Amino acid sequence: MDSCQSSSLELRESVRRKAVELGFDACGFARAEPVGRMAVELYDRWIADGRNDCMDYMARYGEVRNDPRLLLDGAQTVISVALNYYPDRRQPAKAPQFAMYAYGRDYHEVVKERLYRLASFIEENTGCKSRPCVDTVPIRERYWAQRAGIGFIGRNNMLIIPGRGSFFFLGELVTTLDVVPDEPCALSCGDCLRCEKACPGRALQGVSLDARRCLSCQLIERRGDLPEWVAEAVGGRVYGCDTCQLVCPHNHGAMPTEVQDFVPSPELLALTRRDIIEMTPARFRHLFSHSAVRRTRLDGLRRNALIAAKETP
Repeated sequence: MDSCQSSSLELRESVRRKAVELGFDACGFARAEPVGRMAVELYDRWIADGRNDCMDYMARYGEVRNDPRLLLDGAQTVISVALNYYPDRRQPAKAPQFAMYAYGRDYHEVVKERLYRLASFIEENTGCKSRPCVDTVPIRERYWAQRAGIGFIGRNNMLIIPGRGSFFFLGELVTTLDVVPDEPCALSCGDCLRCEKACPGRALQGVSLDARRCLSCQLIERRGDLPEWVAEAVGGRVYGCDTCQLVCPHNHGAMPTEVQDFVPSPELLALTRRDIIEMTPARFRHLFSHSAVRRTRLDGLRRNALIAAKETP
């Protein structure tokens, strides 16, 4: 190993230590380069088949999505990070169910704040520029997390971190910092089909997901009336769906997050279906002004509550 590469490794590890200090549970490094041909073809076919459903934005900015270097002049590296959100407290089984990622403060805010601090650390120590990305930027987060060695993309289409599971938010820094990349994660789900069999909408098909049959997509992204099949499959859900993660063996030992921003409020845990149906705009803003639940808006949340199964007496 020459001295330049040795220096690069030391710098890489100093950035990784800083990421951990900032609370990230994993941090990996990949060479900033075009997305692999097979991954591009699979994604393009997914879009062409209409499996993105109402998520029209998934078909936009294809050139940027396929090459992260277009996000920052001189980009050399994609730094991928993961932040645990698994709660230590869950909603009562009879309550209108929210996906656990939406229990606390909006992850866009929490992850991005920490990414900006990591970017500042890199610039202060190297002079290199970085662009923080959460999922509002057209970058293939799970692809880069796999390339950076953090984990693998499971049959449920979630990023699975070996030994830790999938209850993690992802974020990236596209940076001009040039360091030795980590080895990509080569693991897979193998023959396990638990998520595919348990999916209430039958949205999982091999290694692909059909958003037209995904409750998370329908309850969160869909505007207006929902497809008829949703009423039969929704159960008590009013925002998103965690089924494919809850049945995954990799999540059986999931550890609660230490991030206080993700701790659910007593008000959220106490919500009833009737509370949501009768909720005023002021109440909605009070509860969800810094929450991912804003995505579905009050009208959407009420719509979902009206078709959700009533609480058991």
